[in-house]
Amino acid sequence: MSTSKLTDVPKTATSGLKKVVAASMVGTVVEWYEFFLYATAASLVFGKFFFPNADTELDGIIAAFLTYAVGFIARPLGGIVFGQIGDKLGRKHTLQVTIIMVGVATFLMGCLPGFNSIGYWAPALLVILRFVQGFAVGGEWGGAVLLVAEHSPNESRGFWSSWPQAAVPVGNLLATLVLLGMSWILPADQFLSWGWRVAFWVSAFIVIIGYYIRTHVSEAPIFLEARAQAEADKAASYGVLEVVRKYPKGIFGAMGLRFAENILYYIIVSFTIVYLKTVHAYDTSQLLLALLVAHVIHFLVIPQVGRLSDAFGRKPVYLAGAVLGASWAFFAFPMFDTRNPVVIILAVTIGLCFHALMYAGQPAIMAEMFPTRMRYSGVSLGYQVTSIVAGSMAPIIATALLQDFGSWLPVAIYVAVACAITAVAVVTLKETRGASLQDIDDADARRHGLNTARVGS
Repeated sequence: MSTSKLTDVPKTATSGLKKVVAASMVGTVVEWYEFFLYATAASLVFGKFFFPNADTELDGIIAAFLTYAVGFIARPLGGIVFGQIGDKLGRKHTLQVTIIMVGVATFLMGCLPGFNSIGYWAPALLVILRFVQGFAVGGEWGGAVLLVAEHSPNESRGFWSSWPQAAVPVGNLLATLVLLGMSWILPADQFLSWGWRVAFWVSAFIVIIGYYIRTHVSEAPIFLEARAQAEADKAASYGVLEVVRKYPKGIFGAMGLRFAENILYYIIVSFTIVYLKTVHAYDTSQLLLALLVAHVIHFLVIPQVGRLSDAFGRKPVYLAGAVLGASWAFFAFPMFDTRNPVVIILAVTIGLCFHALMYAGQPAIMAEMFPTRMRYSGVSLGYQVTSIVAGSMAPIIATALLQDFGSWLPVAIYVAVACAITAVAVVTLKETRGASLQDIDDADARRHGLNTARVGS
């Protein structure tokens, strides 16, 4: 393993890497702004707007979250399709397609009439657009993080590839900021009738900017070399079927890593709103403000955790996140029950910091699990399939537990069990800090009898 430091990387290379990071982040901010905008709207608006005939407020919210879950069901399909395309044709063009798809779907959501206007067609159209949105986002994450990871030096891959992860709270922050502004400006009835739509329409402007920036991204040299090698060596193959057949352990490992992280995040950013609004009738603007502050801190923390994964290893940092995440709900909900704004912000912020310990290192860890020829498919499959049983179901399960038991304790136990599963997955993984992606490709070639001679050498 090389002992070179980040400071040894030529300035021109670092400058080029920063451009790749910026391009990846801008597009990721766009797509996750739109994806998380739906989560917040589902908590605050969609239950009443699209499901007004629900027996109770919680029933309406559960129905809205079920449409929210459709996006998660579509994400693995998007990961499979775009993973195949991305491994064959490249990360850049795939990311250009995904950003247009998610942008169009989100804009049209803002145009939908409610249940009172067109009846069941309203939630039906919402589900269709949510599916398209989720399908596109399913192909987004793998391409965005791999574009950076494959450009990064071995010794600092954790830090550089954590920046696209940091773009996620930025997207969420923007979604929260727009909804917060509209909730402050408009009376409650106007916010519910049309104010929420503005946040969805704004996405069109952000998409244009993100698409333009992504047209100036270049593919990583290691991907171009792997693609040329695959064309020269007809025995080499790529894509979803190949990665399932050759690297099932990597896929299951990625799923185990993802499980608790995904559940913890959506409990914090989605179910927290439900709990405070239904149990304590907490003011919507105050709820959004608490999330706004927490997203800013989350953004600042993620790259620093990426540095920690480079300095101390992927496993210890991730394991710390799983252990601390298991404890969060047991002290956070009593903090929510105080109804003190400062205490509530603190509880949400602590939760997102625990989440960052798992989330920041994911791109580096998962990239180091698979060879380049099937990396997009491998990370997308492991990451996105898990979201069906983890993030998509977390708000639904938590809301149902609250409704059935009238207490936050079952929700806390649910989060703790999820974190225990991820902790086991972390312990069983091989430490990959500082690993060379080229060495991983060479080991894959030797293992499967491929030509190890590099094209052009």
